[in-house]
Amino acid sequence: MATESREGSLEAPTRHPLGQNDPGFYDAEALFAELERVYDICHGCRRCVSLCNAFPTLFDLVDESETFEVDGVAKTDYWKVVDQCYLCDLCYLTKCPYVPPHEWNVDFPHLMLRAKAIGYKQGRARLRDKIVTSTDRIGSLASIPIVVNVVNAVNHNEHTRALLESSLGIAAQARLPRYDSKTLSKRTAAHQPAGVEVRASDKTRGKVAIFATCYGEYNEPLLGEDLLAVFEHNGIPTMVVKNTVCCGMPKLELGDLDSVERLKNHNIPLLAKLVDEGWDIISPVPSCTLQFKQELPLMFPADDAVTKVKQAFFDPFEYLALRNKAGLLKTEFKNSIGKISYHVACHQRVQRIGMKTRDILSLIPGTEIDTIERCSGHDGTYAIKKEYHAASMKIVKPVVNKVQKAEPDAYASDCPMAGHHISAGLNDGSSTQHPISLLRQAYGI
Repeated sequence: MATESREGSLEAPTRHPLGQNDPGFYDAEALFAELERVYDICHGCRRCVSLCNAFPTLFDLVDESETFEVDGVAKTDYWKVVDQCYLCDLCYLTKCPYVPPHEWNVDFPHLMLRAKAIGYKQGRARLRDKIVTSTDRIGSLASIPIVVNVVNAVNHNEHTRALLESSLGIAAQARLPRYDSKTLSKRTAAHQPAGVEVRASDKTRGKVAIFATCYGEYNEPLLGEDLLAVFEHNGIPTMVVKNTVCCGMPKLELGDLDSVERLKNHNIPLLAKLVDEGWDIISPVPSCTLQFKQELPLMFPADDAVTKVKQAFFDPFEYLALRNKAGLLKTEFKNSIGKISYHVACHQRVQRIGMKTRDILSLIPGTEIDTIERCSGHDGTYAIKKEYHAASMKIVKPVVNKVQKAEPDAYASDCPMAGHHISAGLNDGSSTQHPISLLRQAYGI
């Protein structure tokens, strides 16, 4: 078969560096030429139509054009597709038959990222978007003891939410995260890693540093406490890394690559030093883990410290699964969890580690797991924006339907924001739980 007509490949997909420092990366004319090329390929394929709202937006533009082809779509409307993409990466990993090493070299998420970066340079980013992606600044202010009650009250009052919608474009119906004045740093200030023998395996070094993430620091610090409890219960000396800043994923999704680099320059030396001291690193939020395992290495492929951190960074359940394989995980559980509806977060799926959360939870006696492999449509900021909230609720609906049909004892997602978005879709007074919290309950610690 001629290579021109070959569809797909038996070869594993490969990722090329982003190339944000290459000549021509910010060339708008070159960008639109590449957008037209890739949009035309996507139009001829349409396998990704059910993944998110970016592809239906593209196909509607084509189908409503005079030519019924991409050449009939106004170039200004290309941005409508870009704005709908929240970089879940699932099209690249699970659907597209033309990803590299295929000669057509389609990397839709990183093309969208390039477009967002150019759009940011052109001033397309709204004030709201700059604010909501400044997670460190918001968290540090909102978690001040006196301020936190006001912020939480404003975020959950229908009148002030209506004002936020009209003034900033933050959807009045979207659930906003609560802030906690007792941050993870405060809760663990006096904590010292357990003084136990460090037991390494072939792929883990046996002591772990937690990168708290903005969400784990300011919104749900209990996640960090649960991680500490579970890991130290398994004889793993564990600590919370001090003085870190945002991983940069929110700014990446905005296209503010200069801020991503600034945040990288703060975090990477801290984390690389810990790696040199023999620590492995985890984080409680898949998007933050993916930032260090994939996005920063693709942005800075020649930075040895970034590579070093990448090689030492793990998803929490990936780490526990490796310990279990080495016979180093405790499997004596005191409590059954029952039936769990488990949502697999997109940014965990694209780490290519398999369903390690499901595997570990399956070790709990009397536990049944119903796995849901669909995007929740939250993305951290997409679901809270007025113009996208309805679309996000449409995307999460199949997940909600599966949870309702399963009638589980608990439902969970490795992404806490996705979990809360599922709760919003259910709207029945129930609340999501993080898998690490379920594991702690099973251990009875």
